[in-house]
Amino acid sequence: MTRVATNANFQSALLDLQRAQSRQQDAQNRIATGKVATDLSGFGRNAETLNALKAADARLAGFIATGEAVKARLDTQALAFDRLIESTDIARDAVANALAAGRFDNLMMELESAFQAAQGALNLKHEGAFLFAGGRVTDAPVEATNLATLAAEPTLADVFSNDQLVASARLDETTITSSGFLADEIGGPLMEVLRALQAYHAGAGGPIAGTLDDAGKAFLQQQLVALDGAREHAVLASARNGARQNQVESLLASQETQQLHLTELIGNRTDADVSQAVTDLNLSQIAIQASAQVINQLRDVSLLNLLR
Repeated sequence: MTRVATNANFQSALLDLQRAQSRQQDAQNRIATGKVATDLSGFGRNAETLNALKAADARLAGFIATGEAVKARLDTQALAFDRLIESTDIARDAVANALAAGRFDNLMMELESAFQAAQGALNLKHEGAFLFAGGRVTDAPVEATNLATLAAEPTLADVFSNDQLVASARLDETTITSSGFLADEIGGPLMEVLRALQAYHAGAGGPIAGTLDDAGKAFLQQQLVALDGAREHAVLASARNGARQNQVESLLASQETQQLHLTELIGNRTDADVSQAVTDLNLSQIAIQASAQVINQLRDVSLLNLLR
C-alpha cells in the first residue's frame, strides 16, 4: 500500500518560502539603506568593534568642533591685533612727524583717531561676545569714548572693565590651550601713553598745539619711546596668537585625517555591497517563485484527491 503524506512537504515548502522572503527583505533593506544592517544586532560579532569605532569617531568629532570654534576665535583675534598694532602706528607716526616738523597743531586730532582705532580693536566682538573681556563677555572692556574720558579715569586699571578669566579649550585628549587674551594685558601700554599725552595736553604744560618748548618736546620724545614699547608689546601678543593658530590648525588637520580613516573603517563594516545585494534580491525572488510553484503543485498531491 502506498502512503500519501503531504503535511511534511507543505511544511518544508512553507519554510523555504519564508526563508526566501526573509532573504528578499534583507536584500531590499541593504539596497535601500546602503548598510549591512540597521542596528547593532545585525552585525553579529562585529558589533562590539563597531560600537568602539563609533564612540571614537564621536569623540573625535567633538574635538574637531571645538578646534574649529577655537580657530574662528583666534582668526578674529588676529584681526583685532592687526587693528591694535595699526592704531599704535598711527599714534607713533603722528608724534614722530610732529617732532620732525616742529609743529603740533593736528597732533591731538591724530591721537584721538589712534585711540578710536585702539578702542575698536579692544572692544571687538566674536559671535556676540567681547573677545578681550575675560568672563564679562557682555561688557565692553574699554568704556572710555574719547581721550578726555580716558584721561579722566583715576588709574590705568580703571580704564579696563575686563576680569582675569582667560578662555581655554581642550583640543584633544592631552592638549588644553589658552585661546583668549585680556584687554588690559594687550592694550595697557598704548592706553597708558595716550592717557599721558592727553593729561599733558590738558595740564599746565599744555596744550599740545602750535609750537612747544623744550620741555614739551622732551616729553613727546619720552612718549615716542613708550609708543615703540607699546607696539612691540602688541606685536608679541599677536605672535602668541599666531602660534596658537598654527597649533590649532595642525591639530585639526591631524584629527580630520584620523576621522577619514575611522569613517573608512566603519564603512568597511557597515556599508553594504550594493551589487551583491541586487544579486541576492534576484536570487531570493527566484526562490520565492520556486517555493510558490512547489506549494501550488502540492495542492494537487493530496489524499483527498486520491480518495475521490
